[in-house]
Amino acid sequence: MWRVDANGELRVLIVHRPGYEDWTFPKGKTDPEDQDDEHTALREVEEETGLRCSLGRELPGTDYVDRKGRSKHVRYWEMRVLSGQFVPNREVDEARWLDVATVRALLTYPHDRDVLDAFGVFAGDGWPRTG
Repeated sequence: MWRVDANGELRVLIVHRPGYEDWTFPKGKTDPEDQDDEHTALREVEEETGLRCSLGRELPGTDYVDRKGRSKHVRYWEMRVLSGQFVPNREVDEARWLDVATVRALLTYPHDRDVLDAFGVFAGDGWPRTG
């Protein structure tokens, strides 16, 4: 998710998951009621953050092996907030809107930095490309 703050600065949302002790982007698993991956993404983001969003462009997905040795494929979209407010919950205890350089430094997983870089293609001038 992204927004432009009152100073005209780009901000990206990352979340802290206490169960994993990580900083990452909101994501989740498909439920049987989900119609498609797009619905899953919107539902999971709202469940984890309390924010109702609209989907933008799809970003490149990531593939990795989780802590239990399972192969995972995650799809990502850029999103804009339509309504809502973050409330800490069981899955996510903190959400931060941060500048790109700070997001890059806090992200726990290298594959999340790849997603951030892919978003940078859309963000335009001034996009930090370090690290």
